[in-house]
Amino acid sequence: MILVSACLAGIDCAWDGKNRLDAGIKRLLDENLAIAICPELLGGRNIPRARTEIKGGNGEDVLNGKAKVFDEEGKDVTVEFLKGAYATLSIVKKYNIKKAVLKSKSPSCGVGNIYDGNFKGNLIAGDGVTGALLKREGLEVSCRDT
Repeated sequence: MILVSACLAGIDCAWDGKNRLDAGIKRLLDENLAIAICPELLGGRNIPRARTEIKGGNGEDVLNGKAKVFDEEGKDVTVEFLKGAYATLSIVKKYNIKKAVLKSKSPSCGVGNIYDGNFKGNLIAGDGVTGALLKREGLEVSCRDT
């Protein structure tokens, strides 16, 4: 069993109320080989919702209290992102999941690169909050670019 971002499985849960369907990920879910999650929803965010980015670092920095997550209206939503990341980790532990395929560039699910916090489309090296937490816990984490 692997963990996948729900938006990649075709679930309309992205910030804009749409999905980011990846046929291979959807097939895994349909064949009961994957569990789909959306950390932002687990953290209490709505559909649709304002875009968010990490300011002052990356997901690891958020976990360490050195950076925060803000929406494009300037609201600090760090607590929701941390809540969602730890709720995701709880699911991972419950089902003994060792691998995750997450949505690229996301402030929650991103792996390798995320947006820089300026809402201008610029990428920086780093992971989203959930991606960083899952890596910290020893999972094999990769992403799909959509």
